Amino acid sequence: MVFGLLKKKLPAELSYTESKELAETGSDRDRAKLASRSDLRPELLYYLSQDSSSEVRRRIAANEHTPRQADLMLANDADEKVRAELASKVAELTKQEDKGTQEKAQRFVEQTLEVLAKDQAVKVRQILAETLKSVANAPPQVIGQLARDAEDVVACPILEFSPLLTDEDLLDIIAGSSARARLCAISRRDQLGEVVSDAIVQRDDRKAIAELLANPSAQIREETLDALIDGSVQETAWQPPLVDRPILPAKAVRKLASFVAAALLERLKNREDLDKETAEAVAQEVQRRVAETAEEEEPSESPEAEAARLFKANELTNEVLGDAILAGKRDFVRHGLALRAKVGVDFVDRILNGHSAKGITALAWRGDCGMRLALQLQTNLGGIPPNKALRARDGSDYPLTTEEMEWQLDFFSSLTD
Repeated sequence: MVFGLLKKKLPAELSYTESKELAETGSDRDRAKLASRSDLRPELLYYLSQDSSSEVRRRIAANEHTPRQADLMLANDADEKVRAELASKVAELTKQEDKGTQEKAQRFVEQTLEVLAKDQAVKVRQILAETLKSVANAPPQVIGQLARDAEDVVACPILEFSPLLTDEDLLDIIAGSSARARLCAISRRDQLGEVVSDAIVQRDDRKAIAELLANPSAQIREETLDALIDGSVQETAWQPPLVDRPILPAKAVRKLASFVAAALLERLKNREDLDKETAEAVAQEVQRRVAETAEEEEPSESPEAEAARLFKANELTNEVLGDAILAGKRDFVRHGLALRAKVGVDFVDRILNGHSAKGITALAWRGDCGMRLALQLQTNLGGIPPNKALRARDGSDYPLTTEEMEWQLDFFSSLTD
């Protein structure tokens, strides 16, 4: 009776005997059709999972009714298309699994996912990662494997979206990877904590930091944000996301207002969360910029002359130098430092161009500038990344001894251009 079926379309209903005969003696085409049916008995689905035709096995891999034991066997199939189909199905089934699923069946699913997460084909692992990236009940060991995959296309979806990765997982991955794509993926995670944000900043990847700043839910410590604002004087791509941060301390708003472009300054001015005092300070800065624009064609004194005039009037303060750094007035700061430290401008240039955190700190000490200004000098004029800059000890003290700073100054004095 079954031989008559082989020459025509399979009927809507098949007896167990007909199905069994087709599975054993049917053509490749009919066995493939059989493998897609939802009414096939589990033992026949298992039997077809070992079929010689890769198309039959592919359809068995895609069939939601295939026994979990057969899925586990297909995870080691020689055909990549079979494994890719299986990865898509099993990952989707994991989304639908609930606590009522039998423990034995659930274990087969987990074992299948574990095998597929180590598959030699990138496509298979990528399908798995894309499907499991937001699944809260996925096996943690599988998520951990995918998050540390050698390929960005596999790791990044998990790193950006998986709710199963802990801060400890993320810190371990950040410490062990310098891949920009992975740092950026982590930077985009929802509700990123301060500790992880700090770790990303420490890697000093400009693009990843830009992604972090553009993430409105990322928590960033005020001290870290302050350092990034200082760094944005040179890294201008950070300025727009800084200006648009949902929460900005008044101090940060004022500092940004002192150097961002006019369009960004207008966005700062229109923020609805500004207190009255900060709003007035930003408005005054807008007026000052307008006045400067009107007078920009008028002749002005040179940076050297301006620094000399303020120094003579005892008005060359740390605040004046700090504002000049943020405004990008490098020549004025160079001459001001030379006057404050009682050294030549060439000596100042030698230290700044040496990119030495200790040397710049010693120069700031000689000029009685304080560590806050010393930090600005390091990151903005000395080209030192924020994570490598020297910072204040015990709140305000210099992190070097007097002897160490004297040695730094003597060392740079001994150098010749």
